Amino acid sequence: MTAISIFDIFKIGVGPSSSHTLGPWLAARRSLGRWRELGLFDSIVAVRVDLYGSLAKTGRGHMTDVAVMLGLSDQDPVTCRTDAIPSLIGMIREGRTIALGGGRPVAFDPASDIRFNSAITLAQHPNALTFTAVLADGSAHEATYYSIGGGFIVEEGQSAPTAPPVALPFPIESAADLLTYCAAEGRTIPEIVWQNELMWRTPKEIRREVGAIWRTMKECAYRGCHARGVLPGGLGVVRRAAGLSAGMLGRSDWPDADAWLEAIRATRPSFQQTLTWVSCFALAVNEENAACGRVVTAPTNGAAGVIPAVLLHYLCFHGGDDEGIERFLLTAGEIGSIIKKRATISAAMGGCQAEIGVSSAMAAAGLTQCLGGTAPQVTMAAEIALEHHLGLTCDPVAGLVQIPCIERNTMGAVKAITASTLALASQPADARVALDAVIRSMWETAQDMSAKYKETAEGGLALQIAVNVPEC
Repeated sequence: MTAISIFDIFKIGVGPSSSHTLGPWLAARRSLGRWRELGLFDSIVAVRVDLYGSLAKTGRGHMTDVAVMLGLSDQDPVTCRTDAIPSLIGMIREGRTIALGGGRPVAFDPASDIRFNSAITLAQHPNALTFTAVLADGSAHEATYYSIGGGFIVEEGQSAPTAPPVALPFPIESAADLLTYCAAEGRTIPEIVWQNELMWRTPKEIRREVGAIWRTMKECAYRGCHARGVLPGGLGVVRRAAGLSAGMLGRSDWPDADAWLEAIRATRPSFQQTLTWVSCFALAVNEENAACGRVVTAPTNGAAGVIPAVLLHYLCFHGGDDEGIERFLLTAGEIGSIIKKRATISAAMGGCQAEIGVSSAMAAAGLTQCLGGTAPQVTMAAEIALEHHLGLTCDPVAGLVQIPCIERNTMGAVKAITASTLALASQPADARVALDAVIRSMWETAQDMSAKYKETAEGGLALQIAVNVPEC
């Protein structure tokens, strides 16, 4: 499979979904680039978008239509002003015109030009969308893309994202490969991963991008712990993280994220208080995600709160520092890469085991590394966390990344910490199940799982709650 950098696993974007929001957003921008390459851009007089499968069934709740419009407007999910999104979308809807590529006005009525084909699922992947550019001479150009999870997209006919070939010093396709390299080289997992990352970036660039990921996670948790109200979408879900944070600290008027974290570090939390903080961190990030805030796919948006929660747990209650944060993210990113290569990180393919399960495994590995675990203990922690998420369904109520998604991040974070604790107290040689075996089991479970439990809102909890949610 194509080599994957940890910075492919960790992407900065906008909520609520990596597969249903960020992926279609990037696909729209990819279409713009293709039309320019082909010399078609200046001849486009109209654009149509067809959504298929899971993108059609839960696309409104996941704001896929909004993401497509932002992408066609050439907005950058990393840098765009998230507070300006509602007004931009409002102007497109009201004016029935889109500034294609950020400047060229083209007729576009979202009500008719974005079509939700919920009865059609394309063969290659459940998350599919087709962009059609109508040209001045009456002809049309079509391009189909698949959003395969975690913000990764592939074009029709591709089996994996395209990228220039990279010859890595330590090509890793499995956990066994990773452990073999660590043993042969006498290096830790993050040291092995660092050597691979040098094939894409300089040391300065690696540290800059790690820093950007960490800052985005930290700022997201801080915003979520200081924002109150009801989440958008119509379910009436009340934000809880801010109340938890203020209740634990006795105040909520911190000037910035660093001051807030210093106050948390200064406390002497009981076990129950520590558990509350972990839950608070996870809630904060995924409440921000549900509110279309800026988050980091880790490895997806729906599971974006697990890794920041466990990383903040390490930072606040285990004396973590910048070097530890780097080791954590390098380790976690590689575990996510292995699982993506050998199974999936797409809920539309594997259910929530492929999102919360994978993020919990990644977080367990990162924490174990930072607490002094050996390479076998790191992969053991990932195995324990993933094993105890096998079969977890993706059944979002009303197609929104809120119920049960937000609370599931707290569960994934706590399981990751428990998995790390068990691994650090164990001898990996005594384990009877290896990480690669659990990954295989997850993929087999995913293939056997009914489609109604794979991000379609057609089964499970999604059918147990009567809701009347207006279209987003």
